[in-house]
Amino acid sequence: MLKEIVIAIQSYFKAHQFIRKHRLWKWIIIPGLIYALLFAVSMYFFGKSATYLIELLIVQTGLKGWVEKMQSSWLGFLFALGGIMLWLILMLLYFSWFKYIWLIVGSPIFGYLSEKTESIIEGKEYPFNFKLLVKDIIRGIRLALRNTLWQTVYTISILILSFIPVVGWVTPVLALFVECYYYGFSMLDYSSERHRLSPAQSIEFIGKHKGLAIGNGLMFYFMHGIIVIGWILAPAYAVIAATISLYHQKDDF
Repeated sequence: MLKEIVIAIQSYFKAHQFIRKHRLWKWIIIPGLIYALLFAVSMYFFGKSATYLIELLIVQTGLKGWVEKMQSSWLGFLFALGGIMLWLILMLLYFSWFKYIWLIVGSPIFGYLSEKTESIIEGKEYPFNFKLLVKDIIRGIRLALRNTLWQTVYTISILILSFIPVVGWVTPVLALFVECYYYGFSMLDYSSERHRLSPAQSIEFIGKHKGLAIGNGLMFYFMHGIIVIGWILAPAYAVIAATISLYHQKDDF
């Protein structure tokens, strides 16, 4: 798995060279600007709602009053750290929902970019088929909804673990890896879709290449640390990098 994670990370650098060489910027900048704007607005309101939810929770359950009554600096530290962990997990959950909405809306562009990438690598064109495009979009929406459901289940389970002292400290890392896997899964599925794998076959195939999915998702999140520019480039880079990383595994299809 570690080898595949490294391959997925390297594929982002290859994607940058690929985009520059073949001048694909027009398919990246405009959708990227829309994504960056929606991301900034959404994260602002998500952050506000997560803070409000945590404050409501600690007040309604009486935890805040109990900690203050105990007058223990150590207990206060653990309580504050637990609140931070809970806030991070809620933000990941919110972002995962936002991400899947974007994947559904942007599926025609992402599908095209993945197909364009492979057609350039192989030196051949894939014939346009409108009915097939609609069918692929519907399939992408179904898989996105399926991934949303499973990721939400896992994240809520991790959220419950976050309330356990000490053990809860690692829950944001667990939540991040779950998030990375499912995002990378969506990016890799465009190639599976093009090679006519059924949803069940795609799930099985990508399950055998978890490292590629996790590595793709990790780099996607890392790019969000590059303010504005990273937000604009991250979605398109993710799908092109996924196509490049999976191209060398095509014999497994």
